[in-house]
Amino acid sequence: MVTVRGGMAEFKFFRPDAEQVHVAGDFNGWRLGELPMQPMEDGHWLARVRLPAGDFRFRYCADGQWYTDYAAFGLEPGQFGLDSVVRVEPQALAFQQSQDHKADIAAA
Repeated sequence: MVTVRGGMAEFKFFRPDAEQVHVAGDFNGWRLGELPMQPMEDGHWLARVRLPAGDFRFRYCADGQWYTDYAAFGLEPGQFGLDSVVRVEPQALAFQQSQDHKADIAAA
């Protein structure tokens, strides 16, 4: 399962008996060692990474075996089977006005 909040993608994968789990995708050149996941007490593995806006393909690799995340934002055929898709929406810009500027507007 993958969720995205504020440009931060959180990957969560259930594999309680695994020794090592990684996330690999086009956002990291499909390099296994670049995004290792950390084990959690409930059998899930967790990794977080900040991504720019866009769609990215990825898969999990647990102890050398590749897995597709069927609960992701979508699936696409890849070179070695189905790749999962994570979608990061563009962030809206928030504008803040200074207190002085508000006073100028109110006085105008």
